[in-house]
Amino acid sequence: MALISSSKRQLVFRTIIYLCGFLLLWEWLRPLETLTDTGSLSAFVIYTGFCFIISVLNMKWWLSIPLKLGGLLFVLDGLFISEAMFSKGWFYLLYLHVQYNLEMISSQNWTEITPLFRSLLFLVLLWLMSYLMYYWFVISKRIFLFVLLTFIYLTVLDTFTVYEANTAIVRAFIVSLIALGVSNFYKELGREAMTFTGLKRVSAWVLPLAAVIVFSSLVGFAAPKLDPQWPDPVPYLTSTSPDAGFGEDGTGGVQKVGYGEDDSRLGGSFVQDDSLVFQAQVEEKHYWRIETKDIYTGKGWERSTEPEYNLTSDGSVDFHTFENSVETKSLQGIVTFQSNAFFSKLVYPYGIKQVDGEEDVNYLVDEEFGSIAVEAPEQQGIVDQYQISYDNPSFSIDLLSEANGEDPQAIKDKYLQLPDNLPNRVGNLASQIISEEETRYDQVKAVEQYFNRNGFVYQTEDVAVPGRNQDYVDQFLFETKAGYCDNYSTSMTVMLRTLDIPARWVKGFTGGDLAPASDDSIEGLNNYKVTNSNAHSWVEVYFPEVGWVPFEPTQGFSNPVDFYQDVNQQQDSPDTDETAEQEEQERPGNQQEVGMEEDEAASDDNPKVQLADGWSWTVAIVAAVLLAVAVILFLTRYHWMSVWIRRKFHHQQNPQMYQEAYLFLLKLLNHKGLGRQEGQTLREYAFQVDKRFESQDMVRLTHQYERMLYRNETDSAQWGNITELWENLIKRALS
Repeated sequence: MALISSSKRQLVFRTIIYLCGFLLLWEWLRPLETLTDTGSLSAFVIYTGFCFIISVLNMKWWLSIPLKLGGLLFVLDGLFISEAMFSKGWFYLLYLHVQYNLEMISSQNWTEITPLFRSLLFLVLLWLMSYLMYYWFVISKRIFLFVLLTFIYLTVLDTFTVYEANTAIVRAFIVSLIALGVSNFYKELGREAMTFTGLKRVSAWVLPLAAVIVFSSLVGFAAPKLDPQWPDPVPYLTSTSPDAGFGEDGTGGVQKVGYGEDDSRLGGSFVQDDSLVFQAQVEEKHYWRIETKDIYTGKGWERSTEPEYNLTSDGSVDFHTFENSVETKSLQGIVTFQSNAFFSKLVYPYGIKQVDGEEDVNYLVDEEFGSIAVEAPEQQGIVDQYQISYDNPSFSIDLLSEANGEDPQAIKDKYLQLPDNLPNRVGNLASQIISEEETRYDQVKAVEQYFNRNGFVYQTEDVAVPGRNQDYVDQFLFETKAGYCDNYSTSMTVMLRTLDIPARWVKGFTGGDLAPASDDSIEGLNNYKVTNSNAHSWVEVYFPEVGWVPFEPTQGFSNPVDFYQDVNQQQDSPDTDETAEQEEQERPGNQQEVGMEEDEAASDDNPKVQLADGWSWTVAIVAAVLLAVAVILFLTRYHWMSVWIRRKFHHQQNPQMYQEAYLFLLKLLNHKGLGRQEGQTLREYAFQVDKRFESQDMVRLTHQYERMLYRNETDSAQWGNITELWENLIKRALS
């Protein structure tokens, strides 16, 4: 092999090592798309690579600084500035942004910093990081420290956030081995003053390094993986410090419940967050819609196309969610966002018609996915308060039952999509559920109610995440049967699509909690507070000649709209009128017109009349006794039902009997004023009950309930203990 000059050899090694540093830094940037609202991440990665190239070429400072600064301004221009680059208006707009943000920083009003200025600071940070990486990797050759920090960073995010770092850790491992191997080889060459003359081929050092990397990667991939040995630390940390961690809003985060943009990977546990998002003054409580998504990937939801927002100058909105045949009620309301909510999309009720808000605010409507964005120069896409006018729908069950026409082709093309690798048993289960139903409405209701009747449980902790070869819906339906709204709504949507019923996934907020009226409350309107914990998803199903109708499959939640049964006004037929006339003539009141004496004579002379009167009294007495017994049984139903279930509990030691006994206990507690609140998990509810009874019985019983029913862990040795816990709780509730 020809002798390679020292300078060229150094350039090759530096390039390889520095490229590894860039790839490791890229792993630091990847989670930003999942954990924050950062958009156009590719622009930041390209700028980072640009800075790395300039550094590895070892340009003079008077050349590298203008090039990096020019690249920074080019990125900002492409992302935020609509004026021609380097024009007078361009410089003036940039000056206004800098002046405004410096004022916000001086007043420590960090939340008001504009996206342009935040991006500017981030680009400067990437600029500095590119130089720091060059110093660490090339000059000081201290690679291991940054490698160690990278693994700590990835593992912390994987543990405490929704970011899945499995593949990221593998990539970082391979890149780190390459960087460390090349760096050590480079050091040995310099220390021993070695040249390539003594090496017949480059493969003499490349192949061993590649073999070590491949072998280590294969061992790590094939080695058995232990299940988590420690309990999930997130609930403990958040219970001791509610503000700990990194939130999805960018303020820092443990995965907290709340509205997020990225739904491509669903699953995993979250903790409750009661931070206020907005307040709504409306006449009736209802769900707050934000957007829909149409593509199910097997792991989550995505949009089939990018949103196309159109400006509505007068604030009018019409999403054509349902047809004019649907009965509606015209209502109005006011929505007020919290200053730290950072919502760039509006929440709105079904039937939205008009949005009116602050001056200089433009409303952008995307009819494809049903979202409303705002454009405000000072608030940077955030609006504080707006008024809404809407037609609140009520759906006729008879109309839905008759809606069996042909779906439009555009609806079928878009809302019957399913991934090719969806397990067949999902569709088979859906077919079994609706096997006895004829109309589309009955079929949809059967799927909606399936979860409440087949052992599914609502919980936000210990919620599984599908593996690489697992389907999100299939895992929930056949393996875990435990999850929250995303599990239920996604499963219902997918099952309906397997039945050729168009359905789509909807996200937004539930109605919130009723709050006391404030000084600025409008008379006749109720004030509802909606928090991050009210973030929710549900299902919309298409009915021909009716439109999109919402359904609610999640346990503990009620449907967001009204359904009513039409009353048949044709019941008063001529035959009915004649019968009514006969009954009127035969009433005892008409017989009194004959005279009391005539009635008494008829009674004395006619033994049939006396027999009829006696029989009437007997029937009346028997009916009264039966009614009294029924009333007594009803008033004491929980007492005798508990005795009956206790007997069954002792003789039938199986999970089905345990489920029946546990559900009866929940009904009894609800009857005694200890009902489970909307959205409350079983564990939270158990703590509430034990606090009332000053015991630990409900928590222990619930723990056994979850183990037995949802983890298939049946321990017959514990049955006597379970029975005792259940009986103790029944006695306390009945006392």
